[in-house]
Amino acid sequence: MRRGGTQTEPRVDVVPHEELRRVDVLVDGKPFTSYIYPTTLKKPTLYPLRAASGAVVTRGWPLEPRPGERVDHPHQVGLWFDHGDVNGLDFWNNSDAIPADRAAKMGTIVHRAVRHVESGSAEGALEVTAEWVDAQGKALLREDTRFVFRAAAGLRAVDRITTLTALDGPVTFVDNKEGLIGMRVARALEQPSTTPEVFTDAGGHSTTVPRLDNTGVTGHYRSSEGVEGDSVWGTRGRWTMLTGVVAGEPVTLAMLDHPKNVGFPTYWHARGYGLFAANPLGLNIFSNGKEQLNFRLASGESTTFRHRVLILSGTATPAQIETYYQDFVR
Repeated sequence: MRRGGTQTEPRVDVVPHEELRRVDVLVDGKPFTSYIYPTTLKKPTLYPLRAASGAVVTRGWPLEPRPGERVDHPHQVGLWFDHGDVNGLDFWNNSDAIPADRAAKMGTIVHRAVRHVESGSAEGALEVTAEWVDAQGKALLREDTRFVFRAAAGLRAVDRITTLTALDGPVTFVDNKEGLIGMRVARALEQPSTTPEVFTDAGGHSTTVPRLDNTGVTGHYRSSEGVEGDSVWGTRGRWTMLTGVVAGEPVTLAMLDHPKNVGFPTYWHARGYGLFAANPLGLNIFSNGKEQLNFRLASGESTTFRHRVLILSGTATPAQIETYYQDFVR
């Protein structure tokens, strides 16, 4: 995944801090991202994510609020992986903001172990284990994830390879729009909004996303199929890119799906207010009932999801993203 040239490859260091419940990822000594699993979050996440310049491309709120940010959907932090209906449990919407009367219907992803870290030239890796548990702490799924962090001139990238194994019984991922790999981007990478909107989750609970001042809001989605803007939501594609300007710097984010993933090519749960997610497990919702998946794992059965997230300095073209995509699937 090198971009050419003769520059010395940057050093990627992956540094665990068990007492802080985090693993830091540094490029030539400067922060790129961290894998964090504080007790205040209902799932581990990569937070924040930065471009090669150091510009932060993910939202700060609720962990580190910044002026002018939206304060909706407190469960959307960094770059995460979960689903809105697993055996009837909602792992997507869970946060400390959930009222007590809904807590029993929520699932939590609990970090269990850092299995392996490696640092090196141009890339580093982190392997972790977590469990997807119900409100009583009973585990439905074991999650074994390998992150590969890559760096080059003008490029940062994360591969997330996640294997889910059903424990002590079958597990069904009921078709649901809330999934699967998602990130919440910085305000500058949102699409300009013209009206307030109300978004309702699968349980019928609504969140209002107000119209804010659009000054400096520059985001624009485009999928591998040429669909653009808000129209990307609910369409299939191999990848989707998001371009914009952060702190005066043009940047391009891209999320790449893999042909070996269940539900390929994924549907996109990409919203103008800053949610950028790929969801291959919501067929009934996204197809208006024409398709259905309800993906099921038998007890002891596993499946693996492979995704790559690119953070590129500059405004990339669709052809450039397709080149990165072909590199990924090779």
